Amino acid sequence: MRLILLGSPPYATAVLAALLASPFRPVAIVTQPARAQGRGKKVAESAVAELARSAGVELLEPETVRDPAVLDKLRALAPDVFLVVSYGEILRAEFLAIPKVVSLNVHPSLLPRHRGATPVPAAILAGDTVTGVAIQKVAKELDAGDLLLVRETPIKAGETSGELLARLAAWSGELVLEALTLVDSGRAHYAPQEHALATYCKKLTKEHGRIDWSEPAVELERLVRAMNPWPGAATKLPNGTDLFVWRATVADGASAAPGTLLDTSKRLLVSTGARALELTEVQLPGKRPLPAADFLRGARLETGATLGAT
Repeated sequence: MRLILLGSPPYATAVLAALLASPFRPVAIVTQPARAQGRGKKVAESAVAELARSAGVELLEPETVRDPAVLDKLRALAPDVFLVVSYGEILRAEFLAIPKVVSLNVHPSLLPRHRGATPVPAAILAGDTVTGVAIQKVAKELDAGDLLLVRETPIKAGETSGELLARLAAWSGELVLEALTLVDSGRAHYAPQEHALATYCKKLTKEHGRIDWSEPAVELERLVRAMNPWPGAATKLPNGTDLFVWRATVADGASAAPGTLLDTSKRLLVSTGARALELTEVQLPGKRPLPAADFLRGARLETGATLGAT
């Protein structure tokens, strides 16, 4: 089987590692070009590109796969299968017509639930107790293709988006090998999705991470986990400085206006629309994340003050 992988880190990195150690070694890898990153805006190659180069696999880093020259190059490679793993570009019909057998997509949700760009945060925000990985045919409509394989796993208590995505990525490598074995042997069978059950999720922005203290603590705890590592759940300190919240737990607390600091001695306890939220790991802009007890030593926060004011 001649396979071409299209993907971006972090999700595609583990899948590529599994492919390189299998009989389904890609003939080429397509990934996004190197971008300027960090405060210094240094151009850094992605983990997918580094892994491809170290393995000696042909690497393509086009600005867009709509480029006719890129399409010609891919046709010349004569692939049987395209495998798309978090590539980040809408793929047109002329592109999807290139493989001789099929174009497959690996999606970290239990399709048709959470179609779209951010299925892992969406599952946490929704309070789902299980999620999973679906391998589908690439279709014209977003994440609506027929399903080849679907596997589910529980969402662990306290698990963040970053932690869950890493776990699903490692697991996806195994699932991809199973799917490709089915395709290669001619035993692949595809089932249509139940489109009436579809839900959708969009790309996250920084505003999605803004904490509204009038929401119940249960929902805010999910928000904190869902926005970790990006864009981060954030609130305003009484002095107007942003405070990022990376870990939190639901707690009991005295009745007070939402956003009121209930305890600032050794705990950082905040009143919400229902119950209280204990902030256990926080970060000031430009500083490193700290356990709440360490942060409080220098924060000079007073019980009764309010978070979230602009």
